Amino acid sequence: MAQDVSRCDVTLGNWRTTPFSRWSFQNVGEIVPSAVIRSGRLFEEALLGLGALSGLPVTGLDGADQPLESFLEASDTDSFVVLRQGRLVAEWYAGHCDPLCPHIIFSISKSLTALLAGILVGQGKLSLADPVVRHIPEAEGSAYADATVQQLLDMEISLDFDENYLDQNGAFNRYRRATGWTPDNPADPAPDLKTFLCSLPKGKGEHGVLHAYRSPNTDMAGIVLERASGVRLPTLFSGLLWQTLSSDAMITVDRCGTARAAGGMSVTARDLARLGDLVRRNGGGIVPAAFIADLWTGGSRDAWKNGDQATLFAEGRYRNYWYASGEGELAAIGIHGQWIWIDPANDTVIVKLSSQPLPVDAPLDQAIVSMLRRVSAKA
Repeated sequence: MAQDVSRCDVTLGNWRTTPFSRWSFQNVGEIVPSAVIRSGRLFEEALLGLGALSGLPVTGLDGADQPLESFLEASDTDSFVVLRQGRLVAEWYAGHCDPLCPHIIFSISKSLTALLAGILVGQGKLSLADPVVRHIPEAEGSAYADATVQQLLDMEISLDFDENYLDQNGAFNRYRRATGWTPDNPADPAPDLKTFLCSLPKGKGEHGVLHAYRSPNTDMAGIVLERASGVRLPTLFSGLLWQTLSSDAMITVDRCGTARAAGGMSVTARDLARLGDLVRRNGGGIVPAAFIADLWTGGSRDAWKNGDQATLFAEGRYRNYWYASGEGELAAIGIHGQWIWIDPANDTVIVKLSSQPLPVDAPLDQAIVSMLRRVSAKA
């Protein structure tokens, strides 16, 4: 960006004029809603279908067995991809779903952001023990003033903030407006995302005690990665993770160009499965193996079992925005039914991308876990 122009200075009203055009003419998609023209490189392989998984009996929400295809339809699945030993063995797409089109992955964005953190740690550009304010001094006076990067990545921040996805008038709605995801309220305009994050107050407890799932933590982590590397988050993803993948991804940005690390990424199902397989393969020489190994065993059991997601996996852990099931699998999960499921015992990675009506549906989550285990055992 030209030194004399801030992203916050560029608007729909001035983007075609000098000096703003020096930045905006290369970033029109951040100013004007834009469609992606895809390359078509994704389908170097033909669509497979479910193959041997066709008709596989899995348990539905009613407790009765049903064919896998019926479960996928009933659970509002858009894309379903299975890799075995890194090889694509099955896939299924809803009639309305374009396999070439990047699908929003919501909070799986968090898990991919953590992989960037691991790479930067390996490069010596970041320590997870760093205080957040070392990288973002503007956070002084906020909840993050006495937090570490590791506490951000483990969701062990004491934050006075309610993660209420259906909120229409409170703090979560203001957060959504700050990200650009919801129309702003002229009577109470939201600030840009970084300013919003740096205004959040600390909760009653101390950091590092409870697992408290709060999406602003990851947006703060995304800014930490940018400051530590000196590179914008979309460019970091492109340079560090996306070079081996087949198609373009997308990430939403706020009015100042700050990327929504907590939930703004859109990725094709095949590419997401390949990223999951990178984790299965201990980082594939891209993410440090020690960082990947820590996903399985790190994280506080006490913080998890006393936290706000403990019912998801009774024996689980949470480390660096990934869920360890406690039964041998690793998962990345996003609202409205987005899943990466990694089962090393069966050398299997499964991706399920969905458009479930509710952001969170606990009974359906349990049925999905059961289905993923059944598919993994069969694949």
